[in-house]
Amino acid sequence: MKITTKGRYGLTITLELARQIGTGPTSLRSIAEKKNLSEHYLEQLIGPLRNAGIVKSIRGAHGGYILNADPSEITAGDIIRTLEGPIVLVESMEDEEAAQRELWTIMRDAVRNVLDNTTLADLLANESKSEPDDGYMFYI
Repeated sequence: MKITTKGRYGLTITLELARQIGTGPTSLRSIAEKKNLSEHYLEQLIGPLRNAGIVKSIRGAHGGYILNADPSEITAGDIIRTLEGPIVLVESMEDEEAAQRELWTIMRDAVRNVLDNTTLADLLANESKSEPDDGYMFYI
């Protein structure tokens, strides 16, 4: 299974909306500019996310998009499945011999487990842990 830019940018959109909770709707233009992405491409991705109930659109002059649930309730698996389809590592596993089929099943289930147990809130929490500490300056 290869996660394409659809899945990656879908996570980018929803993470940015999660960061903006409480500040009102966020435009795709602002996300595109901030992340240096194509606004047109993000527009193609937001439709399926809206149809799946992950995001909600707000109309008007100050409109844009907001998450339709708390970041702790939206998993990476929700977003990836919406934009990429089912999580499948090997096509036609039933054609494989039993030993290989078992391996592919274990791997598929592990990937599903990670995606389904990682929320947007988890990703944001990990993001703050990986920020470099700006308290020290080193010179060489």
